Amino acid sequence: MDAKQPHQLTRKGRATRQRILTIAAAQMFRNGVAGTTTDDLQRVGGISPSQIYHYFGDKKSLVKAVIAVQTESVLRIQGPLLSRLDSFEALEAWRDAIVDLQQARRFEGGCPLGSLAAELADHDAEARADLAAGFARWEAAIRDGLVAMRDRGELSPDADPDALALAMLTAVQGGMLMTQIRHDTVALRTVLDAVIDRIRVHIRA
Repeated sequence: MDAKQPHQLTRKGRATRQRILTIAAAQMFRNGVAGTTTDDLQRVGGISPSQIYHYFGDKKSLVKAVIAVQTESVLRIQGPLLSRLDSFEALEAWRDAIVDLQQARRFEGGCPLGSLAAELADHDAEARADLAAGFARWEAAIRDGLVAMRDRGELSPDADPDALALAMLTAVQGGMLMTQIRHDTVALRTVLDAVIDRIRVHIRA
């Protein structure tokens, strides 16, 4: 059965599709993709298998939609900070926001995109590509702020925003994993501080 595209749906249909997607994203974040079945969705949200097939076609398409919604969610939550990540004060505020978010989650779940990547990247090439694109958008937002700092002369010309942004995003992912393992944010804050200190090396005298 072919899935209905959002533009083909009525307003009520779009709302139903979004509700399924929201519940599926929450369940996959909590239990993983493999650990989320149609029976789980029916039990938790009263979602019938026929509704899933009607709106998404199959589970693989549902997972693809979950990747998209989680990408938008991560970028939206961090958006106000990411959009002006062009000073050390802003970098520190962003660091604090990430640490506070993990504390609010009680150190569970890690990164919504990172958790999906850990489960899917080795086995689903299409999902890996979608996740890589999501991470690329996140990395670009960090890089844009560093480019702005360099262009204003706050960082020296030899600063490499591409490498520094990649290091920062990698630190976020590794730090969030350690947060899950340790059930504290010490490692997360430590590694983010280390990358910020590495950026400080390029402060223009």
